[in-house]
Amino acid sequence: MPLYKRGDTWWVRFSTPNGQQIRKSAQTANRQLAQEYHDRLKADYWRVSKLRDKPRQKWEEAVERWLTEKKGEKASLEDDIGHLRWVHPYLFGLYLDEINRDVLDNLTKARVSDGVANATVNRLLEVVRAILRRAEREWEWLERAPHVRMLPEPKRRVRWLTMEEADRLLEELPEHLEEMARFSLATGLRQSNVVKLEWSQVDMERRCAWIHADQAKAKKAIPVPLNADAILVLRRQIGKNLTWVFTYKKKPVTKANNHAWRKALLRAGIKNFRWHDLRHTWASWHVQQGTPLNVLQELGGWSDYEMVRKYAHLSVEHLAEHADKLSQTRLVSTNLAQSGNGKQKSGSTCVITA
Repeated sequence: MPLYKRGDTWWVRFSTPNGQQIRKSAQTANRQLAQEYHDRLKADYWRVSKLRDKPRQKWEEAVERWLTEKKGEKASLEDDIGHLRWVHPYLFGLYLDEINRDVLDNLTKARVSDGVANATVNRLLEVVRAILRRAEREWEWLERAPHVRMLPEPKRRVRWLTMEEADRLLEELPEHLEEMARFSLATGLRQSNVVKLEWSQVDMERRCAWIHADQAKAKKAIPVPLNADAILVLRRQIGKNLTWVFTYKKKPVTKANNHAWRKALLRAGIKNFRWHDLRHTWASWHVQQGTPLNVLQELGGWSDYEMVRKYAHLSVEHLAEHADKLSQTRLVSTNLAQSGNGKQKSGSTCVITA
């Protein structure tokens, strides 16, 4: 029988022209739909065998392969899985060559109608684009991936706290979150690296810690020098847990950006601020104290120099001497003009610096 049931779901079964046995779920309780799925699938295998066509792959097959290849490679995979769950009802069952601009535009409109920001829509579209591009360029499942049109996003300012704001926030945080926030402000580490930090990654004598390559967003190990503030935080954690550095009631913390964090922000009167902005604050303070951008890039473990350039406007010391040249030029010009008019004051000099 080409169709049979397992529970309420129909399955298809047939032999390909080369003798391969195919058994797949039609993922439907409707017999007519299952028959259509069987006929189309069998025809596809016949075309591949007899006409040497490339097999047509479906969206869900591409998602499964992409997730398998990205497992352990992509730090933000959990976020991507969340986007893929939302996309599933819209693209499930479609062959990759059926996902065209119209399909993607309808997908965009549906997500926008949820009332989310353009940035959220774009993060979803980036995942879809990544899968389609890999299907084209690496797996050769597609002749050409469709263009994915992104929505405009407003350029965001770097959100950081002043020293006074940071002190106000720290006072409002519960003790375990306060310690983690202090450590973040001292090291610039991302939330996941602080939450999952183990004592085996810390050397108190050498005043350093390290993030392993598989824990880093850029997949490169990050050396973390520990300043006096970071050392003090670590000393207060000694003895609480043999494995994990930061704990709550002797158990490892699973998430820092939680309800208690948001309540503390309200009490401190700080708006539009995420836990990740502690990293922006750390970087901003560094630049304001004169840390060169190339050094900041290494300290923060950024793979791309452009990522640290967004902090460049916070430091003007290296531009001051060039700005002063204009003042010196105007001073020389003014003094020369006064001399020509016979109005130069006694004892005044004109100094032109190279």
